Amino acid sequence: MTASTLDTSARTPLKGWLAVLAVTLGIFSLVTTEILPIGLLTPIGEDFRITPGTAGLTMTLPGFLAALAAPAVTVAAGRLDRRILLCALMAVLALADVVAATSQAYWVMLVSRVLVGLVIGAFWAIGSGLAARLVGPGHAGRATAVIFSAVPLGSVLGVPAGTFVGELFGWRAAFAAMAVFTIGVLAALAWTLPTLPSATETRLGVLRAMTRGRATRLGLLVTVLVVLAHFGTYTYVTPLLRQVTQVSPELITVFLLVYGTAGIAGNFVAGAAIARDLRLTFLTAAGLIGVATCALPFLGESEAGALALLVIWGFAYGAVPVCSGTWFARAAPQAPEAASVLFTSSFQATLSAGALLGGFVVDATSVSVVMVAGAVLAVLAAGVLSRARSA
Repeated sequence: MTASTLDTSARTPLKGWLAVLAVTLGIFSLVTTEILPIGLLTPIGEDFRITPGTAGLTMTLPGFLAALAAPAVTVAAGRLDRRILLCALMAVLALADVVAATSQAYWVMLVSRVLVGLVIGAFWAIGSGLAARLVGPGHAGRATAVIFSAVPLGSVLGVPAGTFVGELFGWRAAFAAMAVFTIGVLAALAWTLPTLPSATETRLGVLRAMTRGRATRLGLLVTVLVVLAHFGTYTYVTPLLRQVTQVSPELITVFLLVYGTAGIAGNFVAGAAIARDLRLTFLTAAGLIGVATCALPFLGESEAGALALLVIWGFAYGAVPVCSGTWFARAAPQAPEAASVLFTSSFQATLSAGALLGGFVVDATSVSVVMVAGAVLAVLAAGVLSRARSA
């Protein structure tokens, strides 16, 4: 039986959309596990007796490893059935959650984050590009928006829920809960995904050729600037809310929930807007992130001001993954998996760099300074896009 025949059988309405849902839940589990320390940074630091910047390594390691794993695992996998690969990766993620929940030393916690990074890079690179194979080209756009909605959903549901569980039962309980959830996602993937033999092998030569294109290089530059700005600041939003806005731990959960809800709206609004003008949509998102992060140290002293700015920030960032992913896909329509790999690598590497550099700034100065620094980068990205041709 050929790959095309298998794809056709996978595109029956119910089976195809259930598979899309399972992949979405898989990426939701990845994103939530990756950014879960944002809401738990303070208790993790207190438990291991380390500074907020050092605790930020729990955000830094997964992204760097994911950037390496995306091309490495995808190339090494060759024509291996993507269904088998995705299920195996989800099993490793569950193991990583268990290791984090039971860690008694900080280095063990970091080992778990290494495992998370390896899974994220490979799963996201492969899973985010499966929409057309699961539901057919005619529904690929809508299915891609659903899959990418897992990114803001990790903020709106995963991080606030994890923060709430962490405040009630301790931060380890949040990772234990994610382990249980991830096992459930593994079962859903095994049940819904069809056989997915790789139609073509993603080779390093293809990836190198992509980076020579002008559109790809522009996408890389803007993605680096925006994601650096976002994660250099958002990683430390909980300390800012505690120190500047002076809200209670319980209220921080509510604030993060509102932020994530705005992110979901931004994701779907951007999904519709990029069909008309991808460049303008990306530019607007970058500009709004710059405005919100710059204003937070000054207008965020009041709860109302902080909440309003988090809504703007969340809405803007919700558009970033789908804008960046679409940019790379349009830059290399002949190699969709390679485009997805490049998107994942650049996104994850910059995510880690942002968390790392933000940690240095926070430890040397304050959370207010890191917010302003992030705003400068976001505005710079908007400036680059303002001078670019429409994509």
